[in-house]
Amino acid sequence: MTPAPASRQFTPTDRLIGSIDQALRTLLGGNSATRPYPAEGIAETVDQQAERRHAAALMRVNHSGEVAAQALYQGQAAVAGSSSTQDALMEAAREETDHLAWCATRIHELGGRTSLLNPLWYAGSFAIGALAGLAGDRTSLGFVAETERQVVEHLEGHLHRLPQTDARTRAIVQQMSVDEERHGHNALNAGGATLPPLARAMMKVTARIMTRTAYWV
Repeated sequence: MTPAPASRQFTPTDRLIGSIDQALRTLLGGNSATRPYPAEGIAETVDQQAERRHAAALMRVNHSGEVAAQALYQGQAAVAGSSSTQDALMEAAREETDHLAWCATRIHELGGRTSLLNPLWYAGSFAIGALAGLAGDRTSLGFVAETERQVVEHLEGHLHRLPQTDARTRAIVQQMSVDEERHGHNALNAGGATLPPLARAMMKVTARIMTRTAYWV
């Protein structure tokens, strides 16, 4: 019997190339969803131009958030102390690519565009993720949990701001919220530590700057 091939051990160079590839896919729209589009089969009901612009701007914010999420996970995984933590981060990142693709699709449907500042969001978030990872796996996973908690709050706020009749966008945002909440719980269950209040406050301020800017730019 031919022995099964040993699983490949990735070198730092392999991980660097993988990170660059993922960055290009994220910024150039090379990622595709692996799960069905949540808005599939739901009729388009947003026809007023002002409402379309507003919904597209909110989804642009969400798309930028997903760009940042990809960078955070890549930065954290690049310096993760254990393979189990790295695997958990990359699994979450793979699911987040669905969100990235869904947001981009909905923005296109509404006649909008993605943020011109996405390269900036990616670079800054990768650096933040790497710093969180260097603080240790428990802190890194706690950072994921707190990030996802704040993202869920942000998405719930968007559900209140979206046009009530916009069922297509709402379906996407609701599914994203479910996924983000699960990612946060998984990070805590994997041993994530609760971050100090100052760190949580700084994360919220940083996220607010990005979301308010991405709505317009």
